[in-house]
Amino acid sequence: MEIAVLAGDGIGPEIMEQALAVLDALKLPEVTLWHGDVGGAGYKKHGHPLPPETLEMAQQADAVLFGSVGDPDCDNLERHLRPEQAILGLRQALTLFANLRPATLFPGLEDLSALRPEVARQIDLLIVRELNGDVYFGEKGMRTLDDGRRQGYDFMSYAEDEVRRIAHIAFRAAQGRKGKLCSVDKANVLETSQLWRDVVVEVSAEYPDVELSHMYVDNAAMQLVRSPGQFDVVVTGNLFGDILSDQASMCVGSIGLLASASLGETQTAFGTKGLFEPIHGSAPDIAGQGKANPMAMILSLAMMLRHSFSLEEEAARIEAAVAKALADGVKGGDLGGSAGTAEIGAAVLERL
Repeated sequence: MEIAVLAGDGIGPEIMEQALAVLDALKLPEVTLWHGDVGGAGYKKHGHPLPPETLEMAQQADAVLFGSVGDPDCDNLERHLRPEQAILGLRQALTLFANLRPATLFPGLEDLSALRPEVARQIDLLIVRELNGDVYFGEKGMRTLDDGRRQGYDFMSYAEDEVRRIAHIAFRAAQGRKGKLCSVDKANVLETSQLWRDVVVEVSAEYPDVELSHMYVDNAAMQLVRSPGQFDVVVTGNLFGDILSDQASMCVGSIGLLASASLGETQTAFGTKGLFEPIHGSAPDIAGQGKANPMAMILSLAMMLRHSFSLEEEAARIEAAVAKALADGVKGGDLGGSAGTAEIGAAVLERL
C-alpha cells in the first residue's frame, strides 16, 4: 500500500499530522508513505505548485492523501502558478472525474447547523460532483470588444461520455444507500444541462432499482435548506457541485467536518485509485497555531481506506471514533469549542 502524502499549505501540515497518527495506530501491514510538496509550498521550493516529482509520486501511488492549498503570498502570481492549480492539475492528470462529498449531521450538533434542529437532523446525503469538465476546464480568457469594453469569458461544455461515466458512479452510489438519485442541472436555460439531463435519463435504464428525479440548481439550493431529508444521492456538474457541496457543509454545522473522495476509473491491486481531502481550505489566518479541526482530514483518511484499499472495517472504526469524540463534547473552535488540533487528534485516537 503506497500512499502519496501531500500536506500542502496553511493548516494542511498540522491536520495531516493527526491523520497520519490515526493511520499509524491501525498498524496496517506494508504501508509506505511518500511525502511531496504541493501548492504554495511547491511553488516556493520548486517554482511550480505541482512540481514534476510530486506529480510522478502521485501517479505511482495507490492513493493520494491531500491536505490543503492556498497561500496569500502567492495571490499575485500568474493564474497557472497559483497554489490552487495544483489540485486541478492532479485531478486532470490522474483522471479523477468523480468527487464524492458526504454530508451527515453528527448527533448532538443540531444546534450548530444554520438550520433549525428538527430540519438539520434530517441531513444524510451524498453529493457526487463531476470534476474534469464544465467551465473550470473550458476555454477562458479576457478580451476587448470593438467598442473598447473588457469582457471575460468561460466556456461551459460536457461531452456525453463525460456525463455518462459520472452518472454510473452516482447510480451505483445510490444502489448502496437508499436507492434515490437526484440529478441537478439548469436544463431550462443551458444546452449543456439539457445534454446532461438527456444522458442521465439514458443511463437510468440500466438501474431500474434506483428512483431518479431532476431538479434545477436554484431550486436544489433552496431545498437543501428547506427540506434536506428528501435527498439521498445528488449528482451534478462541476460548477453546481462546487457550490452545493459547500452549502451542505454549513447545513451540518461546520466545513471542518466534511471529507471528500475524488475517484476515477483506475484500479489498483487494492481498490479504486483516488485523492482524498477535506473540503475546507488552508485557513492561513490560523495556520501554525494549533487551532485547526483535523476531523475532516481524519475522515478523509477513512474514505481513502474504504475506496482505495477496500478496508471497510478500519474506515468504519475511524468514523465511529470521530462520532464518539464529538458526542463526548470534544469540539474545535469551528464548533464553538476550545479543543486544539492535537487535543482533537488525541481524543479520536483514544476512542479508536
